[in-house]
Amino acid sequence: MTAANADKTRILVVDDSMLMRKAASKMLGEEFDVLVAKDGVEAWETLTADTTIQVVFTDLSMPAMDGYQLLQKIRAADDDGTVNMPVIVVTGAEDDEKARRKALDLGATDFITKPFGSIDLLARARAHANYRRIAKRLEKQITLDELTGLSNKAGFLDRLQQDLAYARRHGAPLSLVRIEIDGFRDLFLRHGKPVAEGVIRHVAGVLRERVRKEDSAARMGLSGFALALPAGQHEGSCSLVERLRCEIVAHPPEIEGQRIALTISAAVCTPRTQFETDAAGALDEAENLLKQAQAAGGNRVLGFAEEPESGSESTQSALGLDLAKLDALMHDDQPSVLAPPPDDDSAQTALPAQPRESTRPAAALPGDAPTAPAPQPVSAPVQTPATAAGSQEELVSVDAALLDIEAGRARAAAERLPQLVRRLLPLLRLLSDRQRAQLIGFLQKLGG
Repeated sequence: MTAANADKTRILVVDDSMLMRKAASKMLGEEFDVLVAKDGVEAWETLTADTTIQVVFTDLSMPAMDGYQLLQKIRAADDDGTVNMPVIVVTGAEDDEKARRKALDLGATDFITKPFGSIDLLARARAHANYRRIAKRLEKQITLDELTGLSNKAGFLDRLQQDLAYARRHGAPLSLVRIEIDGFRDLFLRHGKPVAEGVIRHVAGVLRERVRKEDSAARMGLSGFALALPAGQHEGSCSLVERLRCEIVAHPPEIEGQRIALTISAAVCTPRTQFETDAAGALDEAENLLKQAQAAGGNRVLGFAEEPESGSESTQSALGLDLAKLDALMHDDQPSVLAPPPDDDSAQTALPAQPRESTRPAAALPGDAPTAPAPQPVSAPVQTPATAAGSQEELVSVDAALLDIEAGRARAAAERLPQLVRRLLPLLRLLSDRQRAQLIGFLQKLGG
């Protein structure tokens, strides 16, 4: 593309006649950036390589791939921009009403008949190029957050659904991140709307600068954000988010002459892509983990790898797990029915499962000035009625049990199953009905 054509709308003209290609290029060239192709094969290669094309003019009768086949490929494309592209079919005297009907049924947008004049051709090109520009502008308004320029929730869920489908199809990893500005409502009341909006723009700017081009960043609600990190390994994603947290803490923004101290809470999940996890369900799981980070005092990153680890005996029979009873427990607030209740009533209070919390010191970011170490979150031991009352029941480790299962020692983990379930129940009850159904389905597949 020349500098003169940089601001012109790009149009593709497809015709096996060199004379017709030259004529169309001459008629449209002053106003549009015109590309040409001699048949459907060349046209499709051009379309897949160049996403800036806005309108296609195509003949019907061509060798290699005719106009009908090109229409079929365009309307069946994976890319939304290609699927919705205006395609104007150029018909000749040999193309009867039946041929036009077939092209219309395959998705033709408009028709123009040979021989055509420059006025007719320009009128079609202008009308459909303008429509395409307006449609793209409206699409951006629907899926973009006006304050930050990031995607909004609707746009993020649409992109996340595509990322999940790709990860499932190719067996690739995917990390999902939820971030929330701590104490934002108090900040809003104390400093006012302009400062609060400045804080949101500041955090959005940090996210935009630190994520890769293939990643997705979005604003979720009043003071929240989300990231989708395709091919993001869990540990690496946790490290990235911890560095973001430290940067936001160590470099507070100055807005309207005020230095605004900030902290964020974050959750990093790895959705179960080998099952039919949808975008909304994956986001719900990240939301639940984020609530735990906030409930623990904020200013921390919780990471939870949700991809199940397979062990030689990690089945329903090896663990002795009654799935029907587990499903009932996740809906019920009564004591566990998988084991006799402890003698001490106070020992029925379960300890919540503790997801991994990032405590690794953040690596220096490029361009950072030397600063004092960012404050690290302090996780106080969880004090419960059971431990306060001096219960003799052993507090088993969920992580240790999972390691036993992974190493093929499922029977050793099964001996501690009642205590494990009681520890996990508070977390399991946070799941939605859909997430509970997915968990039960997963466990059933393991036990199949």
